[in-house]
Amino acid sequence: MTKRILFVFTSANQTLTGASTGWYLPEAAHPYYVLAPHFIVDFASPAGPNPPVDEYSIQTFPDDVGKFLENSEVQKKLSTAKKLSEVNPDDYDAIFYVGGHGPVLDLAVDPVNIQLASKFYRAGKLVAAVCHGPAALVGVTDEFGKSIFAGKPVTGFSNVEEEQVNKVKDVPFLLEDKISSLGGKYEKAAEPWGPKVVVAGNLITGQNPASGHPIGEAILQALQK
Repeated sequence: MTKRILFVFTSANQTLTGASTGWYLPEAAHPYYVLAPHFIVDFASPAGPNPPVDEYSIQTFPDDVGKFLENSEVQKKLSTAKKLSEVNPDDYDAIFYVGGHGPVLDLAVDPVNIQLASKFYRAGKLVAAVCHGPAALVGVTDEFGKSIFAGKPVTGFSNVEEEQVNKVKDVPFLLEDKISSLGGKYEKAAEPWGPKVVVAGNLITGQNPASGHPIGEAILQALQK
């Protein structure tokens, strides 16, 4: 039977400073290109249909506009995205969190999301996230009530990268600091913006936009085992 993956997008469209945000185009597009030929991919967000895409990411990654955003199959998935509250974890083999600054604002504190991701993790299903996507997992716990980051190698958007895009004031916490405070062993690429993917059992994390394709490959490999 074909395996199913749930891509989770933010519903947040504004940062703490009022700047526009959303989900980051290549962090959905690049893993999707890798995974869609092999698996059934569904989309979901806290508010359901048409999660907001970060405008800056559209300008920065124009190649993904035609290939992903204007793809009729993708448009249908976005316009019919499920609400997280409607998702049954039993229907899926993996959950993947797309980045963008949005997840730090809504998914990090969304009780429905925290419960959903915890169910995936506790059932031994694959839990993956890229860039700011791991922010969606900061409240997620294992069956003993411990953070799923505790004692594990984990990556996500670095403090240096956040400073370089001048967005420190836009978010309620810095992801690198938060991962470390939860007991995670934070890892990053040798240089800012370099690709970095870390596999720790059924938890897979990617650092930044450049990690979109590599995390897709890591998810593919894990699900084909």
